[in-house]
Amino acid sequence: MANPVLPSSGVLSPLGLDAVRISPGFWGDRVALNREVTIAHCREWEEREGWIGNFRGEGPRRGREFSDSEIYKLLEAMAWADHPDLPELAETVARVQEGDGYINTRWSGSRYTDLEWGHELYCYGHLIQAGVARLRMHGEDRLTRVATRAADHVCRRFMEGTETCGHPVIEMALVELYRVTGVERYLEMARRFVERRGLPALADIPFGRGYFQDDVPVRQAQVFRGHVVRALYLASGVVDVAVETGDEELLKAVEAQWERTVARRTHLTGGMGSRHQDESFGEDYELPPDRAYNETCASIASIMLAHRLLLATGDVRYADLTERTLYNMLATGVALDGRSFFYANPLQVRVPAVPHDGVNHAAEGGLRSPWFDVSCCPNNVARTLASLPAYLATSGADGVRIHQYTPGEISHGDLRLRVETGYPWDGTVTVRVLEGGAGRISLRVPAWASSATLAYQEAAASPDTRETRAVAPGYADVEREWRAGDALVLELPMEPRWTYPDRRIDALRGCVTVERGPLVYCAESVGDEPPLAEVAVRPGAPLSEHARGEVVELETEAVLGASPAGPWPYRDRPHGWNGGPAATLRLIPYHRWGNRGPATMRVWLPVAD
Repeated sequence: MANPVLPSSGVLSPLGLDAVRISPGFWGDRVALNREVTIAHCREWEEREGWIGNFRGEGPRRGREFSDSEIYKLLEAMAWADHPDLPELAETVARVQEGDGYINTRWSGSRYTDLEWGHELYCYGHLIQAGVARLRMHGEDRLTRVATRAADHVCRRFMEGTETCGHPVIEMALVELYRVTGVERYLEMARRFVERRGLPALADIPFGRGYFQDDVPVRQAQVFRGHVVRALYLASGVVDVAVETGDEELLKAVEAQWERTVARRTHLTGGMGSRHQDESFGEDYELPPDRAYNETCASIASIMLAHRLLLATGDVRYADLTERTLYNMLATGVALDGRSFFYANPLQVRVPAVPHDGVNHAAEGGLRSPWFDVSCCPNNVARTLASLPAYLATSGADGVRIHQYTPGEISHGDLRLRVETGYPWDGTVTVRVLEGGAGRISLRVPAWASSATLAYQEAAASPDTRETRAVAPGYADVEREWRAGDALVLELPMEPRWTYPDRRIDALRGCVTVERGPLVYCAESVGDEPPLAEVAVRPGAPLSEHARGEVVELETEAVLGASPAGPWPYRDRPHGWNGGPAATLRLIPYHRWGNRGPATMRVWLPVAD
């Protein structure tokens, strides 16, 4: 099956790219743009920066020590997209591989001398993931042989001892290679890497071993901590190992860590990471909007982990977080033209960024950049969008579950379904049977949808004869003998709603925001538009909708102007907003901010007294 994650057991089985076809719509348009524009954009910049040239031996090596991994992520994107440029790029990579399977343009000649920061095993992980994608989409070829030889080298070199890599990813890559080949040593190597971490297996560093998740063994950890991408990649590999070895204790440990992290260390958008210095989570309820790091790669890692937990357990909460992260992080990470990207995703930008057309050396700022010194995010976006259909639906012994809504077709057994929807702008989701058979169709009702309904309409019957019932958040199931023309119509409430933060989040106290459906909204100010530092809102005020094309924007009443500034920003009474002029505040979906040029932005809005 054409699927990036294909466990041998679990409550649910994923339906891959061979069973889910996306049509034009919110995600279909982005998947097409990714194949037609973003993949070529990444290839162009990797050539321009000399990272591909490293494999050709063109002059002094260029790029960071882990830049090889970006070519491998691009190869994975090409594999899932069935891109015609893959064979030529794979051949370029293959020429560097040494006789024993070792491959790295930075460390050849001084192998494994810096496991904390060298990223050699990390690079192998992305190479192996590209090889797995190619095996499942195409079959064996030059790229798959390179990846397999690299994995065999890793097993020979690291099976004994206590060493591991400072940046996880090799774990889930090896498990997936085991799943596609059946070679037991790949699973065993992944298991040993998981069990070594936290013994400790790595040297201490100024950030502390928690940065590497090497402070305590995986089974003893209470929450995800340290560098966010590392933590979530490791947790994904841990779930894979737990599922394939039948280790329920290990799986339960990750579930508990995920639950606490989501409850205390996750931003409203689904983003994770509050500290810039070490790209880490921060402590419980440390969720500042303006200093939120929320790396785009971290959101992709979160989707990977939630998807694995969903398959293992069938618990709807993992699909709920996936939806939130898809619409408010993945969709935000790439511009509408497919050619520029966010690395960090703050929830407030105080000063408009300075435009530039080249490499962003800071990996920050409030403007998408065409490339970065560390360009993990563009390639990660490309491979995720290329494989996105595999995250939308699953099968079980009793039928099909649809977790994420976008126009397209889904096939499983005798059933062939067509999904028709304008989601997330419109709340109507119609699942029409094209080819029938016996089974259950389950539709996810999001956690925010408190008043949803589900209607069954029999083929050729009048819409007036629909059987309609209220459905609660979770999964709405209908089981029957389906005939071509039968349909299920899910109606989700799309009224905009005010959202309040937990009072323990100090940085958000006294603020509110707005959501509509799965989308988080924000205020954006470009040019001469009202400065957002002078805006406050009254929660409970009406929220009106305005359609601009397919996009739904919102407006609400606001108060402009804080109290007069003085020589000292503190006083012996509350600093109020009363008396300012009334204004109308325009709100846009967070994923669309930053497409009009340099701007200020904020998701969380101060409450007027």
